[in-house]
Amino acid sequence: MTTRRELLARLGLAIGEEHVLWRREDLMVYGFDGTIEKQTPYAVAFPKGAEEVARVIRICNELRMPVTPRGAGTGLSGGAVPTRRGVVIATARMRRIIELDPVNRVAVVEPGLANIQLSEAAAEHGLFYAPDPSSQKACTIGGNVAENAGGPHCLALGVTTNHILGMEVVTAAGETTWLGGRVPDSFGYDLRGVFIGSEGTLGIVTQIVVRLLPLPATVVTLLAVFDSVEQASHTVSAIIGSGLVPAALEMMDRVTLQAAEAGLQCGYPPDAGAVLLVELDGIEDVVETQVTGARAICYELGATDVRTAREAAERERLWKGRKGAIGSLGRIRPNYYILDGVVPRSRLVEVMASVDEVSARYGLPIANVFHAGDGNLHPCVLFDERIPGETARVLSAGAEIMKACIDVGGSLTGEHGVGFEKQQFMPWLYSEPDLENMARIRPAFGNLGDFNPCKLLPAGTGCGEMAHNDAALRAAGPDAYV
Repeated sequence: MTTRRELLARLGLAIGEEHVLWRREDLMVYGFDGTIEKQTPYAVAFPKGAEEVARVIRICNELRMPVTPRGAGTGLSGGAVPTRRGVVIATARMRRIIELDPVNRVAVVEPGLANIQLSEAAAEHGLFYAPDPSSQKACTIGGNVAENAGGPHCLALGVTTNHILGMEVVTAAGETTWLGGRVPDSFGYDLRGVFIGSEGTLGIVTQIVVRLLPLPATVVTLLAVFDSVEQASHTVSAIIGSGLVPAALEMMDRVTLQAAEAGLQCGYPPDAGAVLLVELDGIEDVVETQVTGARAICYELGATDVRTAREAAERERLWKGRKGAIGSLGRIRPNYYILDGVVPRSRLVEVMASVDEVSARYGLPIANVFHAGDGNLHPCVLFDERIPGETARVLSAGAEIMKACIDVGGSLTGEHGVGFEKQQFMPWLYSEPDLENMARIRPAFGNLGDFNPCKLLPAGTGCGEMAHNDAALRAAGPDAYV
C-alpha cells in the first residue's frame, strides 16, 4: 500500500514541492469541471514540460495511482473529474506560444495556453485560430485537443482535429513521442487523429502544432428574430439547403434570450420565441450577395426582423450574448446541466418538441442554445441541487433527451466529449465488438486502466459511484493509505 506521505514526497522530488497541492482546501477546486459531478483528488501536480509530465506519470504508474489530466476545468462532460481520486496532472504551468510562423501559417503552443490568447497573438499577423468554444477566454488548447472541441465558427471550417498538424505527447506509459508534424499530409496510420478527442485516456499533450488561417476581409452578422423555435429551425435547414454555408449559424430560444439580455444587455429582443445568429465572411462582394440571400430566406420563413451588424463593435455585442448565454442562466436557477447531442438538421423541429415534452413532464425549465447549422444541440436543464432528489431527476431527464437524439440518427456529442456523464450511453451507438476494439487502443498507449479511468468507454467496477464529499478522507488524516 502507498501512503499519502510517500506519494507527496515522490511528487515533490520529481517537480518541486511548491508545484504539488495536497491541502484539502486546495484540492476541492480540482474536484469538478463544468458538469455536476464532483470527486476530490489526493494531490494535484503542476509539471512544466514533457520531462516533468513523464516523471509524474511514471511515479503514478509505479504506485498504481489513477491519473486525471486537466486543463482549465471548463469541460462539460466530467472528463477532468478525478473519478477514482488519485493524482490530477494540471497543465497550468505550460502556457507559452513557443513559435508563431506567419509565413507557413503555423504556431507551436503549450497545452495550458488559453484558446483566445492564440488568436490574439495571431491577429497581429492577420491570422486566427478557427476553433472557438464559448469558453475560449478560459479553456486551453490542450483541453480542446482532448475533447476535439468545436465552437460557433466551426460550421464552415471544422473542429479542432481539422486544425492540429502535430503534437508532442507523453503517453499513459510515461513515454514521450511526436504524432504528426508541421505539414497537413502524413503517411501511415493517423495516430494524431486517434489522440485528438481521446479525452485524456491515452496520454497528455505537451506541445501542439496548430494551423492558422487568414482573417476574412469582410464579416457581417445577421440577427434574425422569430416567433418560435420551429420557424427558426426550418430556416436553418433552408439556409443550408440553398447551398449557403455560413461561418456560423447559431440559435437561442426565449428562455436563453431573456436571461442573456437581462445579464448582458446585448440588444436581444427578450419577447422573441427564438433568434438566429448568421455570420457570413469572405470577399466583400461575395458576402454582400450572401447577406441578401440569407435575409430573404429568413423573411420568407417567418422572421419578424433581421438586423445587420457590420461594424466590429456591433458584431461583438451580439456574440457577447451568445458566448455568455449559459452563464446568464444562473439568473433563473443556481445550477444547470448542459447536454451536447447532435441530430440531422432536418430533425431539429422533432427533437426540440421532445425536449419541450421532457421539460414539461419533469417540471424542469430547459434553455436551448445551440450550433443550429450542424445540428449540435445544447439543451440546458436548469435546477437547484439543494433540493433533495433534484439532481437525480435532472440526470433522468438528460438521458431521455440524449435517447431522443440517438433515435433520429444523431450522436451523443458534438464537441463536449463523452467523459464520465455519457459513457454509459455508448452502447446505444456502438456494438460490443466496436467497444472492445476501441478499448484495445488504450493499452497500446500504456493505459492499463488507471489513466483517466471511467471516461469515454462504458466502465466497470469502481466507476458507478461518485463520492460528492470526502468525509472519509478528512477522517483518515494525512498518512492514510490511498
